[in-house]
Amino acid sequence: MTMERSSAGTVSLRCRLNCFTILFSDGYINGLIGTAITILTREYPESKFGMQYYSKLLGSITLAGTVFGMLVFGCTSDRLLRMSFAVSVALLLSMSCGTWGFVFGNNDIATVVDWLCVWRFLLGIGVGAGNTSATVSLLGQTEKKGIPENAQNWWLVLATNSLIDIGFVTSMFVPFLLSCIFDGKHLNVVWGLSACLSVIPICLWCHPPKWDDAWEHVHIPYWLALKRYWKSLLGLSLAWFIYDFIMYPLVIYSSMIMDIVTGGSSSLVIVFGWALFINLFYILGSVLGVFLVDERGLKNLMIVGLLMQAIVGLGIGAMHDVVTKHIAAYAIAYGVFLGLGEFGPGNCICVLAAKTAPLAVCEQFYGTACVIGKVGALIGIWAFPQIIDAFGSSNIAEGITAPFWIGGGLAVVSTLMTFCLVKPIPHNSMKAEDEAFRQYLAKNGFDVGTL
Repeated sequence: MTMERSSAGTVSLRCRLNCFTILFSDGYINGLIGTAITILTREYPESKFGMQYYSKLLGSITLAGTVFGMLVFGCTSDRLLRMSFAVSVALLLSMSCGTWGFVFGNNDIATVVDWLCVWRFLLGIGVGAGNTSATVSLLGQTEKKGIPENAQNWWLVLATNSLIDIGFVTSMFVPFLLSCIFDGKHLNVVWGLSACLSVIPICLWCHPPKWDDAWEHVHIPYWLALKRYWKSLLGLSLAWFIYDFIMYPLVIYSSMIMDIVTGGSSSLVIVFGWALFINLFYILGSVLGVFLVDERGLKNLMIVGLLMQAIVGLGIGAMHDVVTKHIAAYAIAYGVFLGLGEFGPGNCICVLAAKTAPLAVCEQFYGTACVIGKVGALIGIWAFPQIIDAFGSSNIAEGITAPFWIGGGLAVVSTLMTFCLVKPIPHNSMKAEDEAFRQYLAKNGFDVGTL
């Protein structure tokens, strides 16, 4: 009996470690391309980088792969085959990360971009395949015995969104550290090591996500589930779309924007240092929100965070001349805007999407909302440079503060949708929602006697 418990505990720990590394890798891999584009802009000054075609293509191709991975994995994988999927995903990501770091150094920029797109798309498939299962697997741990009510959502947010944020910040810190070591020179080495180091956490993908599911072999009438949960699904999907539309481009393009704001500083250490400073607010906002998520409630905290982000965003746009004249002021305002995005919607959307629906359709509900969010990020990366150009280009104050105007306005829209469409989630809601869904199915003629 003791050996069985020990074995079960070991498996559970390995599953959690696997989920943590999946989500950390999501942030690291997506964030790293921003510094790569900044380096490529320096290496190929006559090419279509900066915020032109190549940068939009490289910034978004991983998200396209992520959407593809989520859709294919969610539609074709049987839970009995999750081990083979987990191993395949780990091998795919390890190969991709270990290879794309050696793409630099080619004199033909078109060849560099082509190969980066190939490996970035494969990386996206791997991340997408693991993301949804990792979050849903962690969800099942939050209402087990030993976890107090006032720490259920706290634990889940810390293990999901905060880990992704740490991955994003680490993707800024590693190139910054390597740039300091190499004194801003040997950019190919800086980039290659930054990419190859991402293999380390991926090698920990040692066990597939796992959870208990009484609905595993039951044919679910999804049209009944959609009829019951469509309102919340619509609200969370649109809110996630807006959140990713705002946040992803601001994070990915942060080093490029600071390169512009600093006047094209000859030292990449300075540029990466400012980008790292901005993205530290990412973690700060998430951690501050963690301590309030159970006390204030997910829906309430999300609304508060969105309203505060809207105020800051519109304030930056209104005071663009004052803010952009001082690099430190611009960086702080930039970081606060990102931090408030994590304080509210960043922390709350994924938990709301995971806990709103019963376990029977939880993965599909969460996956749908998450895919729509990633589509928003993809569109945001392509729209971001157009927004800046529409306000007069990145060389003037109005241009580089325009995204905050747009982001502040969209945060207001997201607040209204969250208030009207998203239902609040009380503590210990999962079992109650499962039971309510059983009764709902029985009332509509579905046989639940075999469950």
